[in-house]
Amino acid sequence: MTAQQPLTYDAFVERAAADPAVVGLVLKGSQAHDGMITAYSDHDLYVVVADDARTDLTGLAGHRSPELDLVVVTLAEFRGAGMSAWERYAFARARIVLDRLDGGIARILADRARRDADEALRDCGGWLDAYANSLYRSVKNHRDGHSLAARLDAADSMRYLLELLFTLNRRPRPYNKYLEWELARYPLPGWDTDVLLRSVDSISATGDVPLQRHLFTLVEKAAREAGHGEVLDAWGDDLDLMRPQPADNDTP
Repeated sequence: MTAQQPLTYDAFVERAAADPAVVGLVLKGSQAHDGMITAYSDHDLYVVVADDARTDLTGLAGHRSPELDLVVVTLAEFRGAGMSAWERYAFARARIVLDRLDGGIARILADRARRDADEALRDCGGWLDAYANSLYRSVKNHRDGHSLAARLDAADSMRYLLELLFTLNRRPRPYNKYLEWELARYPLPGWDTDVLLRSVDSISATGDVPLQRHLFTLVEKAAREAGHGEVLDAWGDDLDLMRPQPADNDTP
C-alpha cells in the first residue's frame, strides 16, 4: 500500500470476505464497544484463516495504521494455542464481522470469555491473597506514618480486588478503559456498581483506611461464601488489622 492509497477497514473487510481462506473476522477494542469510539479509535481486526490455507493476506500480518491494525492467525492459533491471556477480555466483548464456521467463531469467543470452574477456583485464591497482602501493607504503612507507601499499596490492592471479583464471576477483568462500560452493562452479581466504583476510585486516590476496611468486610463475606475462607484464615491475627476498628468511626 502507498501513502496515497492507505488500506481502509471497509476495503480490507471486503477483500477478506471474498477470500475463501478466511474463515473469520473479529473486531475488538473501542470499535466493538458502543459509545467508546473516539476520533482516535482505529479498527483492531483479527483475521482467522483456515489452518492449511494459502492466502496473500498473510503478508499483511502486523499491518498497523491510524485506521487499521491487523492480526492474522490460523484457526488453530485462534482456538487458543497461540493467543495471549491478555487478549481474553478483548475477545469477551469482541464483535464478529465474519463467521464461516456456522457459529464456530462465536463459540470460540464464548469459550474464551468464560473461565471454567476449576480455573476460576485456582485463580481466585491467588488474587484474594494478593489483595489481602496489599491491603495489609497499606493499613500498616498508614499506621506507621508512611503515607505515600500506604496510598501506593492501596492502589495496588484495587487492581487485585478487581481481578478477584471478576474471577469469582468467572469473567476476565476488563481493561481499565472499559471498567465502567463493562459494569454499567454487565454488573457483578451481589455488588452495587456505583458503590464499588466510588470505593475503587476513592481508595486508589487517597488510601482511605476506614473505607478499605469496610470494603474488606464485603470482600471477606463474598470470598468465604465462594469457598476461599482458607486463604483468609492463613492470615491469622493479621486479619484484625484489615477489619473495621472502633477508631474508624471517629475519622472525619
